[in-house]
Amino acid sequence: MTQGSPHDPRFRLRLVFAPGEMLGPGKADLLEGIARTGSIAAAGRDMGMSYKRAWQLVETMNAMFREPLVESTRGGAKGGGAVLTEAGQAVLTEFRSLEAVAEKAGAAHIDRLQAMLRDIPDQK
Repeated sequence: MTQGSPHDPRFRLRLVFAPGEMLGPGKADLLEGIARTGSIAAAGRDMGMSYKRAWQLVETMNAMFREPLVESTRGGAKGGGAVLTEAGQAVLTEFRSLEAVAEKAGAAHIDRLQAMLRDIPDQK
């Protein structure tokens, strides 16, 4: 499956563990952003997400797993911050690896499905 055109399919994987307990590309992107920026607020902002929504997603993920995925420190004179825990990094690594394996395994199926789509004017 080659990508490039805005009309190429995107592969998105979401794991549903229980009602309200899901892990998908958005939460994985948020974890990556926290690792990169050291801040839940900055990671959410980079994704166009409100501060409140970013915190809600972190709280949900921390409650889903045996160990928290993100640890945060309150602001103050030196400011606060957030880091991925060892468990957070492991969850992120496993999810991204699963995405890669699933996308590779499904590529031929996606190509065949795409070939059955109706023509898009000025594109085919």
